[in-house]
Amino acid sequence: MEKVNELYGVAVVPLIIAMVQVAKSLGLPRKYAALVAWGLGLAVGFGVFKTAYLEAIIVGSALGLSAAGLYSVGRIPNKSS
Repeated sequence: MEKVNELYGVAVVPLIIAMVQVAKSLGLPRKYAALVAWGLGLAVGFGVFKTAYLEAIIVGSALGLSAAGLYSVGRIPNKSS
């Protein structure tokens, strides 16, 4: 996974976040931002692990979903009545 953390000296997750922000500024509906981030993560995963499909899917999903904020959303406590 170490070779995926940076591409050409640029951290991948912030790069995905920036690309999603650009897409949102160009008119992407906000509800599709997480899907686009996941897709970009998969693209990076498949770009790095060209033949290891399972590894590309797992690493790419982790990158894209991290960029989408999946882990911070999962930490929001539920409101009890």
